[in-house]
Amino acid sequence: MSLRSRSITLAALALGLSLAPAALSAQAPAARFSAELASPAADARVVAGGIAWRCEGTTCSAPVNGTRSLRACRELARELGPVVRFSAGDAVMDEAELARCNG
Repeated sequence: MSLRSRSITLAALALGLSLAPAALSAQAPAARFSAELASPAADARVVAGGIAWRCEGTTCSAPVNGTRSLRACRELARELGPVVRFSAGDAVMDEAELARCNG
């Protein structure tokens, strides 16, 4: 490989590496559980059902970790009281699912 070819190869590699962080940051955000509680949470950080939740007032969120939505909602309700709204990404629980969550 000639010096010129090697320089071009190294330049292309450097360019590719410099663009990698931009490509990673352009990915869609990870799905999150989101819950609205009937009463404000006493603590800003809560672990319920093995999920680490961050709460502010009546709003709590956590990364979706493979746990089913109903189970995550039930565990949160056991720990913090009734849940009035719950979603996993774009999927929002309906009234019947919320009744099962709080039941």
